[in-house]
Amino acid sequence: MINIGEYNTLAIIREAQQGLYIADDEGNEVLLPNRYVPENFKIWEAIKVFVYLDNEERPVATTEEPFIIKDNFAMLRCNEVTKHGAFLDWGLLKELFCPFKEQVVQMRAGQWYLVRCYLDETTGRLVASSRTNRFLDNSSLTLQKFDEVDLIISHPSEIGMNVIVNEQHSGLIFKDDIFQQLNIGDRLKGYVKNVRPDNKLDIALGKIGYRNIEPNAQTILDTLKSHDGFLPLSDKSSPDDIKIHLEMSKKNFKKAVGNLYKQKLIDIKPDGLYLISE
Repeated sequence: MINIGEYNTLAIIREAQQGLYIADDEGNEVLLPNRYVPENFKIWEAIKVFVYLDNEERPVATTEEPFIIKDNFAMLRCNEVTKHGAFLDWGLLKELFCPFKEQVVQMRAGQWYLVRCYLDETTGRLVASSRTNRFLDNSSLTLQKFDEVDLIISHPSEIGMNVIVNEQHSGLIFKDDIFQQLNIGDRLKGYVKNVRPDNKLDIALGKIGYRNIEPNAQTILDTLKSHDGFLPLSDKSSPDDIKIHLEMSKKNFKKAVGNLYKQKLIDIKPDGLYLISE
């Protein structure tokens, strides 16, 4: 089966005036136009192509790589808006169509939009939609607290930034957890901070709790645990005392202690460091 909107590995079966005809194992054929024909090829050789519909709604193959494929999200530039809808640049000869009904706000030429590419079952065409939320589903989650996830920055809200999680679910990064510039369409790693009873996902950009600890801070935590939660060290301790207890420099000690204190994992008192129970 040849899949529209996806990469297919097909066999070259014959050469024609307009290009190469390539086919799957079931004999389904598609044209690879002359502009994409490799300089050297052999009949029955396998070739990886992307398949979409040309201007006459016929399946056609290309060796070019689009900026987005079916069932994925990407930031695309709007090239033109007509009475029918918007046409987006997705890196191929034929532009990707976004109907007005699939636009959160009416698109404008020259602007960039986060969209999902999907196959319209009614027309059989690949189209784009900026109504990204409708493609996300949190009804069934396999994610747990502390899991690392792939994020796409979606849109801001009054309480934070909405994100697309693993290209499947919706999540939220609260304002208090944002310490860097975030732009719509940015892709980055994050961590599940909380899975709420209603399956809403709270996301953090850094590792959570004890998992967000540099090696020196982890050493201090481990030493505290093995010494009944107390260490007779402070920023006034001598470098030698710190080295004896922890085998680290005073500079690294102070940085690690500051990290742990900010995360409310330890308490600093005049006589030393105290471990705060989880």
